[in-house]
Amino acid sequence: MDGAFTIVVEEPDVGQRLDAVVARHVPDCSRSLAVELITAHRILVDRQPKKPGYRTKAGDRIQGCIPIPEPIEYPPQPIPLNILHQDESIIVIDKQPGLVVHPAPGHSRGTLVNALLYHCPDLGAIGGEIRPGIVHRLDKDTSGIMVVAKQAAAQEELARQFKDREIRKTYLALVYGEVRPASGEITSPIGRHPTDRKRMSTTTRKGRDAETLWQVRERLNGITLLELLLKTGRTHQIRVHCTSIGYPVVGDPVYRPRKLSRRIDELLSVHPRRVMDSVKSTDRQMLHAWQLSLVHPQHGRKMTFEAPLPEDMQRLIGKLRGGG
Repeated sequence: MDGAFTIVVEEPDVGQRLDAVVARHVPDCSRSLAVELITAHRILVDRQPKKPGYRTKAGDRIQGCIPIPEPIEYPPQPIPLNILHQDESIIVIDKQPGLVVHPAPGHSRGTLVNALLYHCPDLGAIGGEIRPGIVHRLDKDTSGIMVVAKQAAAQEELARQFKDREIRKTYLALVYGEVRPASGEITSPIGRHPTDRKRMSTTTRKGRDAETLWQVRERLNGITLLELLLKTGRTHQIRVHCTSIGYPVVGDPVYRPRKLSRRIDELLSVHPRRVMDSVKSTDRQMLHAWQLSLVHPQHGRKMTFEAPLPEDMQRLIGKLRGGG
């Protein structure tokens, strides 16, 4: 049976939006789900349909039902996870490279979602179906910090913080070239590539605003270690922005310029051949989500999490430091 409920409006809910009142009083009902159900006339006020923005009055009788969670579609799998923090509202992980975040059609196994369902079986029902509360993503071959909501209210609050750009995301990346000056800003809009729909680009006519702040952490004779702060969260933002200014991310097969192969030997000429070969054989983009700062959705305290560089990036940096 669906989760039927009745709310009689009293202070302090008088004059509030209907969707907000429902989300506040009904467990595991997010604001977005409330909007969906109100619009579908599955939530009524005094047996009359209203809009989500209807301002409630004292004595209004709000009635409706929340659909029961749909059967889980993806099997839990004992995939190792490096859990940095966990409480009743959120779980913070250091995602390993090579792990896809969410299942796709035909690929229901081997993802972060499958791992979360195994390591954290108490994930709440969010949005009317049982699924981990993914509020942001990392590319398959990008490593580092991710936060996942465990409750509907936490998901909604974290989604708001991401939307309002209140969450601070800092990355580390190895890029080709000796980046100069020591710091800078990239503000080129990002949108779908005009001819390759699987890629993003700064040359599209319909780009969305994007802002990346960067500073040099270390120059490694033809390769630079950058620290990058994302002010926005566009798809492939760092990879696209770095390529746009002439410093593509090491190991990135998608945004690597065609002419780059000719430059690599020149860029790395000071290093021994074994170091050059290590750089050339890198099989994933050397990009790591290093730090993430947020306001905890339950107790309101600011929290900062940090994930150390993964072993493959550490090894490559060590070789570059010792090779010239």
